[in-house]
Amino acid sequence: MILVTGGSGFIASHTILQLLAAGHRVRATVRHADREPVLRELLRAGGAADLSGLTVHVADLAADEGWATAVAGCEAVLHLASPLPAGAPKHEDELIVPARDGALRVLRAARDAGVRRVVLTSSFAAIGYGHEGRTTPFDERDWTQIRADTSAYVKSKTLSERAAWEFMAREGGALELAVVNPVAVFGPVLGADYSSSVQILTRLLEGRLPGSPRLYFGVVDVRDVAALHVSAMTHPAARGERFLATAGDFLSMAQIARVLRRRLGERARRVPSREIPTWLLRLAGVFSASARSVLPEAGKWKNGSNAKARTLLNWSPRSNEEAIVACAQSLFERGLITRDSP
Repeated sequence: MILVTGGSGFIASHTILQLLAAGHRVRATVRHADREPVLRELLRAGGAADLSGLTVHVADLAADEGWATAVAGCEAVLHLASPLPAGAPKHEDELIVPARDGALRVLRAARDAGVRRVVLTSSFAAIGYGHEGRTTPFDERDWTQIRADTSAYVKSKTLSERAAWEFMAREGGALELAVVNPVAVFGPVLGADYSSSVQILTRLLEGRLPGSPRLYFGVVDVRDVAALHVSAMTHPAARGERFLATAGDFLSMAQIARVLRRRLGERARRVPSREIPTWLLRLAGVFSASARSVLPEAGKWKNGSNAKARTLLNWSPRSNEEAIVACAQSLFERGLITRDSP
């Protein structure tokens, strides 16, 4: 039995699909019971005809209740659940505390239940932020430098992952830990529940941005992130390691916009064709909270390496372009682009 936390999430639902297809029995947690039908509908949308191998359990990262039962009898736990609000919280601890405490709650329950390995979903946010400009790619040896101008989300991912490694060193016992650090996750959406990364594409496709800010993103397909979680769960070499999940070289938002316009034609007519200079973005930051939130990283060239995942786990992700186009096409197919009409 494999436990997947946050089962109705974007990465989690794709991971469950792959686990079921491989013949695993899966137990998924959701925060509220009303999320179970949502999860089952997502899985059916992803092509799962037989869900007899799936059971759903209610457990909240903010409470101890339910976790001992959730992990009982499980060989491995894939901890994908993490708080991520649509907007900035009033105080950063609204994100940091539940992310950190939730990860520790799951690790403690897994250790006590005799689980073999936990795979924790972290983020590139725990690797590549708060640094000065650099010309070399980021990799798993790097850690985000938490500064006053890093966002609450970046801090939450960094502090929760660090807390997980510290827990393992101090009191992990026989439990094993592996960590996956995805960049911006695209690929096919199964419904309206998708990652915040996908909002980059929806805003471009719906013409909600006057231009593309000079921001650099790693891109990866959700199906490849799911596959990396499964490999990190099973491969002996993954024990005690973290893996940066990026398909290839990072792209600027303007490059992503060009991919959309080239591959989608008329459907990408609202995608902006110009790039917003960083000085103009700084000016906009005087009036716009969303502009202010990206200012610390504006204009900073970034790149990341997936060599470790390729070498140790034989991971072979789809290309940047395939991940972007698959995501955009699925948004149109599922009627999730709301400003498609002229």
